[in-house]
Formats: sequence, structure tokens, C-alpha cells
Amino acid sequence: MRALAALKGAASRYLVGLAIVMAPSMSSAADTLPSLIAKFKPSVLAVGFYKETQSPRFGFSGTGFIVGDGNLLVTNAHVIARATKDDADAGSLVVYTPGASGQDSMRSLEVIEIDKAHDLALLRFEGSALPVLTLGAAQAAREGQMVAFIGFPLGSNLGLSPVTHRGIVSAITTVALPSPSARQLDSRAIKALKDGAFDLLQLDATAYPGNSGGPVFDAETGAVVGVINMVALKGTRESALTHPSGISYAIPVEHVLRLLARNERK
Repeated sequence: MRALAALKGAASRYLVGLAIVMAPSMSSAADTLPSLIAKFKPSVLAVGFYKETQSPRFGFSGTGFIVGDGNLLVTNAHVIARATKDDADAGSLVVYTPGASGQDSMRSLEVIEIDKAHDLALLRFEGSALPVLTLGAAQAAREGQMVAFIGFPLGSNLGLSPVTHRGIVSAITTVALPSPSARQLDSRAIKALKDGAFDLLQLDATAYPGNSGGPVFDAETGAVVGVINMVALKGTRESALTHPSGISYAIPVEHVLRLLARNERK
């Protein structure tokens, strides 16, 4: 009996000691994400088209984030597709920059490079530089890694205020995703098959139309590991809103790093 009591006492001391050791790290992790969100918000912006004769004048298209020298913005190529098709009705390509005192503004965007194979676009705007996000190392993302992403789900329908979602990297898969039927193998997937497959980050988090082009970042360090690209659909495009799959995909950050490196040399 004495031996059993001694064992219970030792176990109790061990568990208490474990709780004391673990508590600070759990608290630290809980405090980190709110701090990162506050830091990221000025660098995550709405991208769209401005036209005097349309209502509203700003037509939201997707999300982008600031990199490089503070005057460069990365988003998805499909977010600015109308700008590359000489669409006269599209208006001017702009980035919406909210002001600290409600003095919002829009800055014209110049297309620097389109990387269609990886659905990325590098854009430049004039004026004062904005805070930049830190890009992670190539191929740094790992399955099981805690991540978060910021963007504008559903665009102006929810107001142009950045929204954050979090989850994990649930898998690292290929861009040519399996489809239940040939009808669901869309033109983008077919083109990817032709151009050569590459890895995508699969996330167990729900992205919506409007999140495209937003940064995916490590929830502890804040390093950007990818760019939100698409969601898995259960049926039609409308099902992304009514019956979200809870599975989203992101372009790994190494393709952003290569895009920036190519343009540093120009």
C-alpha cells in the first residue's frame, strides 16, 4: 500500500510539473495569432477594378498582399484576368487602401508579370510604401503545420475588412486534383496537366470567393508559406457558398520567391 501511495504521489508531482512546463508555451501560442493578425492587416488589401460610370465604382475582384520594397503586390493571376484580356468594360486595375481616419484611397496597379502556370501575378503601385509581409523559405511548409490566412471572403458583400481563418496544412498534393467525373475537370486543371503538375498546399480550412490571392502564413512565426488559390467544390461554383467542402488550396511560397527573383534581375 505504501508503495502504491508513493507511486501515486510521484505521478501527481510529475503531472503538476508537466502542466507548469507546458502552460507558458500554450499561452504564448494563443497570444501569437492575434498579434500577427494586427500586424498583417495593413499589408493585405482588396484588388479590383475602378470605373466612374459603374455603381459601385470599385468592383472587387480578390485579395493581394504587399511584398518586396513595399510597392509590390502579389495576387492570383485569375483575380486580374480582365486586365490581361483588354476588357474595355473592366475599368482601371486598382488596389483599395483603407485610411486610418476613414480616408480610403485607391492606387492604380501596373502589371509586372503574370505567371499563369502557377496562377500568380506581380503588380506595382506608386506612392508611399506599405508594410511588407515576410516570405518563408522555399518548401518550408509541412503537413500538420498550423496556418492562418487573411482575405476578403465574399468581397464587398461583407464589407472590405480583412477576415482571418485558421487550420492546418492537411496535405501537400498536386495541382491536377482528382475529379469525380470528367465534367468537373475544368479548363484550369486540364491546362495544369499539359503544363506539368506541381505541389499545392491542401488546407483543412474554408476559403470563399474573394479569398483568392490572400497570404497563408505560419500561425506562430508569421512567415508566408503560400497564396490562397482555390477551393474543392462539392458541385457547382455556387456550392462553395451553400455547401463549402472545408478544403482549400494554396500555391506554395517558393513560386512567389521565384517570381520576385526574376523581376529583381530585370
